[in-house]
Amino acid sequence: MKAIAPGKLILSGEHAVVYGQPAVAMAIDLSAQTTILPQADDDIVFSLPDLRQRESFKLRALREMKRRILTNYHLFQEGEIGIREVLVKPVELLLFSFITLLDGMHVKLEEGLDIGLTSSIPVGCGLGSSAAAVLSELRAVGHYLRVDFRPDWHMKYSMLAENMQHGHASGVDSYVSMHGGCVRFQEGAGTSIPMPTVPIFVVQTGVPICSTGECVSHVREAIGPDAAIWHDFGAVSDEVAQVAGKRDLRAMKAAVRENHRLLCKIGVVPARVASFIEDVESMGGAAKICGAGAVRGDRAGIVMVIADEPPLHLCAKYGYTVSAVRGDPLGVRVV
Repeated sequence: MKAIAPGKLILSGEHAVVYGQPAVAMAIDLSAQTTILPQADDDIVFSLPDLRQRESFKLRALREMKRRILTNYHLFQEGEIGIREVLVKPVELLLFSFITLLDGMHVKLEEGLDIGLTSSIPVGCGLGSSAAAVLSELRAVGHYLRVDFRPDWHMKYSMLAENMQHGHASGVDSYVSMHGGCVRFQEGAGTSIPMPTVPIFVVQTGVPICSTGECVSHVREAIGPDAAIWHDFGAVSDEVAQVAGKRDLRAMKAAVRENHRLLCKIGVVPARVASFIEDVESMGGAAKICGAGAVRGDRAGIVMVIADEPPLHLCAKYGYTVSAVRGDPLGVRVV
């Protein structure tokens, strides 16, 4: 039995969505997949072939880990530790998600489980890899245990896990991965809008050396939640929502360029990535980072490019890779 959940691409509104402003995002044709198999003993086995990891746990150990993570998160909220100290290692996100769902549903396991996760979504690059992994796991476990699919439950447990990873998750990653399609998202709720019809390419600039949680915390401290610039982001997102389903390449490019300039103002676009985007613009295209960006180093994860053709020569010049991306009209599902 397998469940899959798509990644997401933010068309507009990074960072601002955390402060109540709208963002526009779409599910994409990259996904996380979770398989569930019975385990002969009562162990819970997590298999991550992409990372060459396979570990077994007793339920008691998972619950002890959950308590430690929640304690760490409280310390993060109090400003005593950084967000990267909440989870000791990346796999704990999946362990926490599983035991939180199991305890929340009050389900008694009759046997052990072998939970396998693979993903085609680049990790830590702004495409919602963690939300997709968590949701595919939650959907697979719930279906395997014959629990009715409740989107509100899945959203709740996904958000709990995302906060452990990112500190103050906006919910846009989880919402888009849950529902699929393209949405205008604001303050926890999404409105479906048409999928973009313009050509979209994703450029990989490399995994940032700072996490999403670090970038969000840095911006919160440097800019503040009440800055006027967040309303500027919101206006751009509303423009993108208006033109997303239209073949108005000029309007989409203008909105993306403005979003990029706002991202530069809040300090999350490394100089080398900004130079690449400037070169894209000089060739008639538009581009911007598609996640938290970076506040250190010269890599910023995925850059979205709106152009007639993929910027192959520019990517070769900068040592980046590029590929086309398509929307996924469906959200998390069992296949």
